[in-house]
Amino acid sequence: MKQVLRKGLKDIVVEEVPDPTVRAHHVLVRPLYSLISAGTETASIHTEGVLKEVADNPGHLRKIYEVMKVAGPERTLAEVVAKFSEYAVLGYSGAGIVAETGAGVTDIAAGHIVAYGGEGTGHGETVLTGRNLVAKVPPGLGCDQACFATLGCIALNAVRSAALGVGDVVAIIGQGLIGQLIGQLARLQGAVVIAIDLKPERVELSRALGADYGLSADTALQQVMAITNGRGVDCAVVAAAAKSSRPAQQALELTRDRGCLVVVGAVKMEFPWEQMYRKEIQLRMARAYGPGSYDPLYEQKGQDYPLPYVRWTENRNMEEFLRLVASGRVNVEQLVTHRFALAEAPQAYQTILDPAAASLGVLLRYPAADHPETAGLYDIQRTIQLAPPAARSSGELRVALVGAGNLARWAHLPNLKKAPHVKLQAVFSASGARGKSYGVRFGAAYTTSEYQRILDDRDIDVVLIASRNQDHAKQALAALEAGKHVFVEKPMALTREECAALRSTVEKTGLHLTVGFNRRFAPFYMEVKNRLHGRSGPAVLNCRINSPGISGSYWMADPSIGGAILGEACHFVDLLYWLLDSEPLEVTAFSLPTGRQEPIGENNLVASFRFADGSIANLTYCTVGSRTSAGERVEAFAPGLGAFAEDFKRSEIRTTGVSKSSTWFAEKGYAGQLESFFRALSQSKTVEVNVRDGARATIGCLRMIESANTLSPCMIDIDAALNQQSVAAQNH
Repeated sequence: MKQVLRKGLKDIVVEEVPDPTVRAHHVLVRPLYSLISAGTETASIHTEGVLKEVADNPGHLRKIYEVMKVAGPERTLAEVVAKFSEYAVLGYSGAGIVAETGAGVTDIAAGHIVAYGGEGTGHGETVLTGRNLVAKVPPGLGCDQACFATLGCIALNAVRSAALGVGDVVAIIGQGLIGQLIGQLARLQGAVVIAIDLKPERVELSRALGADYGLSADTALQQVMAITNGRGVDCAVVAAAAKSSRPAQQALELTRDRGCLVVVGAVKMEFPWEQMYRKEIQLRMARAYGPGSYDPLYEQKGQDYPLPYVRWTENRNMEEFLRLVASGRVNVEQLVTHRFALAEAPQAYQTILDPAAASLGVLLRYPAADHPETAGLYDIQRTIQLAPPAARSSGELRVALVGAGNLARWAHLPNLKKAPHVKLQAVFSASGARGKSYGVRFGAAYTTSEYQRILDDRDIDVVLIASRNQDHAKQALAALEAGKHVFVEKPMALTREECAALRSTVEKTGLHLTVGFNRRFAPFYMEVKNRLHGRSGPAVLNCRINSPGISGSYWMADPSIGGAILGEACHFVDLLYWLLDSEPLEVTAFSLPTGRQEPIGENNLVASFRFADGSIANLTYCTVGSRTSAGERVEAFAPGLGAFAEDFKRSEIRTTGVSKSSTWFAEKGYAGQLESFFRALSQSKTVEVNVRDGARATIGCLRMIESANTLSPCMIDIDAALNQQSVAAQNH
């Protein structure tokens, strides 16, 4: 399909990317029209170049420095350079015809005409969005007007946040699309509307659309005071986009004592404390489309909020805005200044960026608009060829990447590119733009949004799985059954059943599966293991992890899909086993109180392990610490030995003497891990990390969680757990 993308920092292109695949609680839509959100979308287009961007935002340099301390200068420089050519999706508001619905969607069907929204949907010939971000278009309303629904929903939420009533005087600073819509909606509430902007033509348009007053921003204060008899407005809404705090400060100046200030636009908010205090201003933020915005359970999993408790969710706001437009009470037709075909999208953005064009509402028209009756019957292309087929060299292994996330980008793909006799054949990603970016950058033959395409490709020898945790086992199992070797990022699996199925399939197929336990290949941890190897008796280990990033709404924090323990602490269950070379037998664990949104108790756990050789170990995993604290520290004590390794950057070994090592940049073992894996495959040897290692880490974490839940010690018997599940699976 064709999609509008930003290439690098400023170029707008229309490129072929794979059509998305429908998933549960989602809807595939074939747009007829989409609306460019000028403020939001052009904010990421840096027409004046990188030097000007850095000069305006010096904080970028600090971010680069912080990244470099973790990833090193070479990798950081490569990522900075990549920014000049990678693709990014633009756009989030359109209307069209439903082509397909996912599981769980029962009230929307193929052929329905809908408006859609959602971050990342973009301007493309096919878009995927959550069911709660789709609203049916009322009969008789054209898609060229319905495509305003998302921006209208933002405006409607701002009006609801302002709690306007009959006779309230509201000043709306900024008369772009959002400001114009807020003005019309405020009038429907019975408010007296004062439209303010720097551009005279926008002020005039506001008057034409019903604003009671239209003022220039330069002279607004005196005129507002005259209109309100010196009181000031009851509410000021900041709908402007600005890099300065002037719009916000002007709103404060215009607002009466104990008035309300609502911020919708992206502006700096710096207020004089004394003025805010003396006026006792109520400051409110209007968040996107309303209740449900940024809630993954609502937007991605289709869990609606009960109407008796939350009357106006983002979806119900979309429906109401469409009703108002269809009934003629809100006018969007007069907001449209330009229309372009999809292929002309670069010209559309040039028009928006050109002040002389006086653009406001800029629409993109799609080929499907010419034949809406057949829009849902389209030629699906979920694979895009990036390079012509190449002959396979002797001994070459061809790899498919599954999951185009940050770990693949920063670690696996750069290391893969350097590996001898290894070639990236394909990239599978649900995001067509990201899959294409990764594929082009790292030399893949094609990119696809359909996993089955990877499984069916006989040229692929290895599947490297770096997707989300809950998909690992299912994707690894399918790859093994399709005759592919598997490198799967941790955790290998989330349940004992998945562990048993993978172990059984590896044994049945004779294929290799390895798990991404990179710490086994990190130099400082290897040094600690070497010293422990020659110990004369049991050891005591202490492993402390501080990971404050895995918290809140971040998907990795969700206990229902493993959370921080199965998703990350599995690294350290494996590390303890590997350092000791001894099986864990028993664990006792405690967690913070559970059932809380933050901190998530299930992700904060202290556990004590007993091992077969008599060794013992403590594992502390927390997400409540400071970001300035060290991330991980592992200490080892054995007869005549004391050692520690911290954050992949320093270690200390104490025996009869003291040996200290440190490095500026972390070496996490990713390169050594891939090198070991591919060497084993090419030489037909056993992989260093195998399916049993993956199962041990998962089952150890499951027993930790069980112990914390029951407040009782739990035995760990890997063979019994795997065999029990295997027998159960066979009986079933």
